[in-house]
Amino acid sequence: MINVPNDELLHTTVNELMIPADKVAHVQVGNPLEHALLVLVKTGYSAVPVLDAAFKLKGTISKAAIIEQTLGIEQFEFNKLSEMCVNTVMKTEIPILHRDDSFEKALKYVIDNPFVCVADEEGSFDGILTRRAILKQLNRYLHTETNLLRDKVKG
Repeated sequence: MINVPNDELLHTTVNELMIPADKVAHVQVGNPLEHALLVLVKTGYSAVPVLDAAFKLKGTISKAAIIEQTLGIEQFEFNKLSEMCVNTVMKTEIPILHRDDSFEKALKYVIDNPFVCVADEEGSFDGILTRRAILKQLNRYLHTETNLLRDKVKG
């Protein structure tokens, strides 16, 4: 493989690729699981961020976690959906990025996560960075580099 030096990709920041908070579906810690499941089903997402009343990031909640919680010994216990709150089921140990984090750091995080939440130093939710955004940027970079290599070889 021929290596063409180009730092463009490495200088890309999370801020350039993230989806801002006002465009991201989320639920709040006190919402019933019923509401969270409705948000997840209606949006088609497998997981969404969980915020508190001050819009501080607290974790994520997924369809799988909700279904696991309602699974009884012999049947689903759907009554639990209205009785339990998001904070009892949500995942709190999640990776978090900051706006000025590098593409390289973001790439490491999205390997194991379809999206990573972005928050400021005080924990306020800024948005998400999706695996799709990272892959699109990487694809764009690779195609640009491939075209540059072709032009060099032809020239």
